[in-house]
Amino acid sequence: MTLIADTQYPILLVHGLFGFDRIGPLTYFNGIQEALHDAGAQVFVASVSATHSNEARGEQLLEQIQALLRQTGAKRVNLIGHSQGALTARYAAALAPESVASVTSVSGPNHGSELADRLRLAFTPGTLPETVAAALITSFSAFMSTLSGKSQLPQHALEALNALTSDGVAAFNMKYPQGLPKTWGGMGEPEVNNVFYYSWSGIIKGSLLSESMNLFDPLHNACRVFASFFTHETKANDGMVGRFSSHLGTVIRSDYPMDHADSINHMAGMTHSKVDPVALYVEHAQRLKRQGL
Repeated sequence: MTLIADTQYPILLVHGLFGFDRIGPLTYFNGIQEALHDAGAQVFVASVSATHSNEARGEQLLEQIQALLRQTGAKRVNLIGHSQGALTARYAAALAPESVASVTSVSGPNHGSELADRLRLAFTPGTLPETVAAALITSFSAFMSTLSGKSQLPQHALEALNALTSDGVAAFNMKYPQGLPKTWGGMGEPEVNNVFYYSWSGIIKGSLLSESMNLFDPLHNACRVFASFFTHETKANDGMVGRFSSHLGTVIRSDYPMDHADSINHMAGMTHSKVDPVALYVEHAQRLKRQGL
């Protein structure tokens, strides 16, 4: 173990939609917790509902933050949230800034997801197709939670979908604006209520043949299909979140050559040859250390 990233406060990784901490040998943050630990960080992974609203997940996260502070004796935590995990982390920091040292959004839909908008349009509220789809997805989420040993967590597919649409996130942002840019594509305040805010994300670049090992990654191919549904950030998205929609606080970079799954080092590390997503987390822990966090 080295001590290049031994932050003052523990790091708590927060998963996104359909996420989990561990299912057998499979981890959501693939190789990331281990790399951070080897770099000297004290790092943990949160367990929140795979599908639910930002607020419901945020309340679960608040409980885990307090439990972690009691366990470690630390006064605060550094939250790093992927995808919806960024909104979950933002909620916790807004309600308990005294317990959160920093919030880092990784590919977070901080202004909503155009993919969620399209899915919302595909299902008319209150109709049978919506009811059936919601039941199936909620059941799948419950199954995933059972496999991860967290069967007690509630699941609600429609709450999750509504929470990720542009309208849903806009309503969320009205209540919890900390770290949001005041101009589209800009940076937000780097520090609010003594909490530091950061973000990074990627976009799908070039043709499929330029993607190195990503060529064989089914998740990457799915993200390329999803990218075709975008009507605003058509050429600058990661398949699930637009580049500028991801901006929060200090934007480290928002055009890494990564799709949405690449940013957590999936699938099986078949990422673009020009970026190492695991190294980004270690570099960020070093950044937090330099900031005294």
